[in-house]
Amino acid sequence: MPPIGYTEWSEGVVPPYHDSLRIFDSSPRSRKGALIKMVRTVKNQRPVNLDLSTIKLPLPAIASITHRIAGIAIFGAMAFVLWGLSMSLESEASFNELVSILDSVVAKLILWLILAGFIYHFIAGLKHLLMDAGYFETLEGANLLAKIVIGSSAVLILLAGVWIW
Repeated sequence: MPPIGYTEWSEGVVPPYHDSLRIFDSSPRSRKGALIKMVRTVKNQRPVNLDLSTIKLPLPAIASITHRIAGIAIFGAMAFVLWGLSMSLESEASFNELVSILDSVVAKLILWLILAGFIYHFIAGLKHLLMDAGYFETLEGANLLAKIVIGSSAVLILLAGVWIW
């Protein structure tokens, strides 16, 4: 016996939302044909090959994706930070060597990129906390907050670059 609300076909049990197919015919074979026709119609409306280069993401989605990318970049940059910390704590000579290494343009660029990742990840994390608390959940609010995150991050990243150089 099928569960309550389910009807029986000759091939098995059908969920209750398929009962609406009875408008075609009351015979199980006709209902099965109508269901197959509905499934084929839905499958024909799906895209065959989704071209990801044509999709335009909204600004909040871009801010969220770059937040994740910044987190991954920070994780990778921690090797450089821990190496510098270890070198600074070994001895006075290794500390002086680290200071001379960090005076190079490449090291300053690496430090600036690490700080940029930290700054953006921190500010975007605050955005996510605000949205988790129930603020700025509308489309307009999310767009506004994404603009604030990107703008304030850009300003702070430029100030970090000025501070490093």
